[in-house]
Amino acid sequence: MFIISLSQEIRNTKFKCDDMTKSIRYKILFFTSILLGFYQYPEAQTRKEAHQQEVDCVNPLIGTSFTGIQKGAGGGGTMPCVGTPFAMTNFVAQTCENKMGRMIYRYEDSTIMGFTATHQPTVWMGDYGYVSVMPQIGQLKVLPKERALSYSHQDEIAKPYYYSTLLNTGNGQKIKAEIAASGRCAIFQFTFPKTEEAHLIIQGINLDVANGNKTNDIESRAKRLKGYVKIDNVKDEITGYNPDRMSAQLGPDLPNFKGYFIIQFDKTIESFGTWDKGQITPSSTEQYGTQMGAYINFKVKKNEKVKVRIATSFISIEQARGNMLHEVPDWDFTKLANATKETWQENLSRIKVDGATQEQKTIFYTAMFHSMLFPREFSEYGKYYSAFDDQVHEGVSYNDYSLWDTFRALHPLLILIQPQRVSPMIRSLLQMYKEGGWMPMWPNPTYTNIMIGTHADAVIADAWEKGFRDYDVNLAYEAMRKDAMVPPDGDTQKRWGDRDRWTGFEGRGGLSYYHSLGYVPDDKTSQSVSRTIEFSFDDFCVSQLAKDLGKTEDYKRLKEWSGNYRNVYNKETGFMAPRLYDGSWSKTPNKGFTEGSPWDYLFGAFHDIPGMIHLMGGKEQFAKKLDMTFAGDHYRLDNEPGHHYGYLYDYCNQPWKTQELVRNYTRINYRNQPNGINGNDDCGQMSAWYIFSTLGFYPVTPGLPVYSIGSPTFKNVRIYLANGKVFEIEAKNVSVDNKYIQSATLNGKPLNIPWFNHKDLEEGGTLVFEMGPEANHNWGISGN
Repeated sequence: MFIISLSQEIRNTKFKCDDMTKSIRYKILFFTSILLGFYQYPEAQTRKEAHQQEVDCVNPLIGTSFTGIQKGAGGGGTMPCVGTPFAMTNFVAQTCENKMGRMIYRYEDSTIMGFTATHQPTVWMGDYGYVSVMPQIGQLKVLPKERALSYSHQDEIAKPYYYSTLLNTGNGQKIKAEIAASGRCAIFQFTFPKTEEAHLIIQGINLDVANGNKTNDIESRAKRLKGYVKIDNVKDEITGYNPDRMSAQLGPDLPNFKGYFIIQFDKTIESFGTWDKGQITPSSTEQYGTQMGAYINFKVKKNEKVKVRIATSFISIEQARGNMLHEVPDWDFTKLANATKETWQENLSRIKVDGATQEQKTIFYTAMFHSMLFPREFSEYGKYYSAFDDQVHEGVSYNDYSLWDTFRALHPLLILIQPQRVSPMIRSLLQMYKEGGWMPMWPNPTYTNIMIGTHADAVIADAWEKGFRDYDVNLAYEAMRKDAMVPPDGDTQKRWGDRDRWTGFEGRGGLSYYHSLGYVPDDKTSQSVSRTIEFSFDDFCVSQLAKDLGKTEDYKRLKEWSGNYRNVYNKETGFMAPRLYDGSWSKTPNKGFTEGSPWDYLFGAFHDIPGMIHLMGGKEQFAKKLDMTFAGDHYRLDNEPGHHYGYLYDYCNQPWKTQELVRNYTRINYRNQPNGINGNDDCGQMSAWYIFSTLGFYPVTPGLPVYSIGSPTFKNVRIYLANGKVFEIEAKNVSVDNKYIQSATLNGKPLNIPWFNHKDLEEGGTLVFEMGPEANHNWGISGN
């Protein structure tokens, strides 16, 4: 038996993920631990096992490229972060100065300027309460671009529980940087060359006005915000806070908001100082500023390791210290990496795939990894800071909900793989309602008027219809009813432009017109067509709860309003189109859409597919319009409005086209490479679409407990449910060519329709498909 480093182990591993049961894996882990004494990261590791676990299939570098697969498509906007599932704080190598529109890590960058505790959820939203640490030798350089060191992806290892790379410091010398992390805390480990001048630079805030633009309004924040650091050379620690929120102009002021941190060192601080905007003050122990931090100096021997322990909090320094005691009570880098690895393995193994290639497993389990990052935990052992009333409360909280995206597939997926979090996530939305007056549209971490609609309604309705009830349903209905019934303040005086500076909560901007006219007029409110369609869907979601709670009058009104999408369908052109206040059609038919065109919203009323079919002249005409969409290259999967489009053939007697399209889009839009997500992942929505679609089914209409069938990719899949049951999907004869369903059975009974109910899934059982190379035009049309 021999011992090798973690970095060599991972680099040499061929990801062969098997289907061993947890008990077998844990026995191997137990006996291996006895033989070795303990796992060591990265100093020692057992000889590589013949088989790898699901966690070893994950490649966090997928989606980190600035560009996507197809020409013109953006990248995934992901980052190779380290931490536990749904971590409050992500720990990541920082390759550039991030802002709204730029992630903290971009694969194309060639330098690293820090190792950061970040809260940036996605490229279109801002970071907040961040802090970073950067190792250095030689002359002290503190500003981000000056201190940046080059690195090579050949030296980089990225796993959910571990990250490492080599930083080039010149003259052939390198610093090895490593990260292990939990949910709120981390240990950074830096291995230095021999030097008399080693430094660690802490940046507590970075309001660099050079990074300012319309969506990243730094100048106004720089005038009123200051970060703070304090050095304690007796305790060998630095404490401080960062009040910056990069998306602050999109939400209300939060005078009490701060990202608190404690940074400790296992190396005695020999000398130290602080800095602000490049001005260095040796021996200073405290600093306020807008682009500032601290530094410590020390001597190191060749290959000497210096560990940095970091804890974060949104409540206080004291709470950060408590978080540290809970999560990293000692300096054991190995133990922390192992604990996080085991947590990820338990979560990832809730779905097991068999009959997949090595490449497919990497893509699949990386998608699962991305689907278990957001919404992030925001509470800290029984308490949480609320960005909706700027106070601290008792309870559990989640934040950073990308609701316009994630209501479609991410939240329905969490119902299957994270059911214990579903009701707490809903309770968090209701806490925001109580503390701020509305459920949020896109909290970051407070209200922002990003995107349109009130899709928290969909998240709650879908969970309710699938049996999740551990929250105050009357409060939930009150919040949802307000979304549907009450226009925002100043509704008819504002156009509610995308990313307008905050003037009040938008909610359903244009709702006043929607109620009086039956649609949102384009000459009064921006994104009018999309708003009309999405408000109709949201009304459907609220109506589901109204019906179940016996709110008869509300149900009738909401049911009627859910058909308002028909009022923006122009029968002459055959498209959804903008209408003016006087009822006439706009002369600019391509206006009025959110991140899309008339093609992207043509089939947007997925809560009323029979109604859309009738509107377009029946199933045959509906199918022809779908044909035109796909054949004319009007459809792209890289944005959310059309995520359900491929499944619509199930509803018009042509399910074989769904099977063909879904299989094609899972293949061309997802790769095991840095640009391997074709379009922004949007906090896991693109990844969730992939997971559902490779399993062979998809929740076309959140708020209805029904799954539409596509084309399974893998020979066998087992979903391990929280109730102890297993739902198994078997695809006989499945292959790249055999993508068409010939027949299907559900629990041994013939399934001749292209749908099944959530109840069938939650009770466990087996869904079996017979696959073949030619379309079976007779399967899946019964009941249509």
